[in-house]
Amino acid sequence: MQTDIDPRSLIGRKAFDRNGSRLGTVDEVYLDDATGAPEWAAIRTGLFSRDAFVPLEPSEVVEGKLRVPYERALIREAPDFGVGRHLSPEQELQLYHHYGLSVTGGTEPPADRDFGRIAGEDDTEE
Repeated sequence: MQTDIDPRSLIGRKAFDRNGSRLGTVDEVYLDDATGAPEWAAIRTGLFSRDAFVPLEPSEVVEGKLRVPYERALIREAPDFGVGRHLSPEQELQLYHHYGLSVTGGTEPPADRDFGRIAGEDDTEE
């Protein structure tokens, strides 16, 4: 994904799949705790306002819209963990497997870390 864009500015953008079909609107952006880079977006889809998590790498912003390089059917079948909470390492691993992505830096994320911090969340909370 473009690294020069503020992840909070993705919220509210329209999202489209690899074929240009509209998926919905970006509801939340989740950051990698280790790097602070945007890693996942929760896209509000469909009539029932379900959130589908999509990887932001290798997605890109084109003409103000988020383009996700996956088919709509695969995105709609993604695990739904709800929004507004950290993604656990297990949930993030499920998403990596769902999209056929390899987990960077080893075979599994460390079990004692919080993953998927929400963009704009206060880092000082304990």
